Amino acid sequence: MPTVLAAAALLLTAGCSSDGGGSSGTDGSASPSRSAPGSSAPAGQAAEETPPAEGSVKVVRTVAEGLDSPWGLAPLPGGGLLVSSRDDGTIVRVDEKTGKKTELGEVPGVSAAGEGGLLGIALSPEYASDHMVYAYFTSASDNRIVRMLYDEKKPSGEQLGAPDTVFRGIPKGFIHNGGRIEFGPDKMLYVGTGESGDTGLSQDKDSVGGKILRLTPEGEPAPGNPFGDSPVYSYGHRNVQGLAWDAKQRLFASEFGQDTWDELNAIKPGDNYGWPEAEGTSGDSGFHNPVDQWTTAEASPSGIAYAEGSVWMAGLRGKRLWRIPLNGTAASAEPQAFLEEEYGRLRTVVPAGGDRLWLVTSNTDGRGSPKDGDDRILELRVS
Repeated sequence: MPTVLAAAALLLTAGCSSDGGGSSGTDGSASPSRSAPGSSAPAGQAAEETPPAEGSVKVVRTVAEGLDSPWGLAPLPGGGLLVSSRDDGTIVRVDEKTGKKTELGEVPGVSAAGEGGLLGIALSPEYASDHMVYAYFTSASDNRIVRMLYDEKKPSGEQLGAPDTVFRGIPKGFIHNGGRIEFGPDKMLYVGTGESGDTGLSQDKDSVGGKILRLTPEGEPAPGNPFGDSPVYSYGHRNVQGLAWDAKQRLFASEFGQDTWDELNAIKPGDNYGWPEAEGTSGDSGFHNPVDQWTTAEASPSGIAYAEGSVWMAGLRGKRLWRIPLNGTAASAEPQAFLEEEYGRLRTVVPAGGDRLWLVTSNTDGRGSPKDGDDRILELRVS
């Protein structure tokens, strides 16, 4: 699955909303209209408790500053936040009380270029006993997932063990590398991938590009996957960088559009989400329509999190945090935007317990305009 860098660069400058290079019209401005598909609850979900139509966001404090190209964030069960640096290929531990940063080490084999590098990280579901950290990164030949032993008793910079590759062969490109990994409530590893600029991969169920994958912790296709002995869980995606589950263990994913619509999707195993035949809501019954959609100037979404009855979606080009209140797998009210233009590009949002979220900015990734202190982690209180 070769990638032609020149073609990828052309895509990047001519309508790729992944990380903010796309346009939403001839002048790049947001469309004045934004549809809200499925704003009423599906049958059987009418009695489900819904959050208020309007919510709130308060920045409680700045947790840490001076992070370089941060991408993934994984809270440790005993305190502390692990943060990956896309361009440096390193993982640091941030003391969430003091902001002190300690480097665990550099992940071997990372080849950072364009949107590729060290991307999502996640803790093993058995972290309390195995102390394994999983990482998704771009190598010289592909995107892959490794796991490493984290030994905090060793000196700074030497705390990561040798990487054990659990899954390889995800298409890589200058653009659309996906990169989000999360362990689900079923203790399986869910992976958001991109089509690396080759749109044909998204509809090819034999390719792992443009998909959500579901794997065992060892990297095998998870039992119960919809296509037999295949890691593919859903397909027809362009570039998935956000994964989150609600209180009833339903999976949601954010999706970069090209020139028109970014998406929040409710993920059903085996379903086709339309790319490249459909971008946003489609009249084709063979495609699963999004929960909601935004112009690429309003969103270009990366990470998502679930808290207080809503999905919270970080916008890169949109430079804002979206709140999407839910009733089941439908939006129960119009989404609200918060923190617009206040902290620049927003990359990752992670639950911090109860009504709190961790939010990671992304202004040192080559597309932002860094200010003093960038990049940073913020603690939010939301409703």
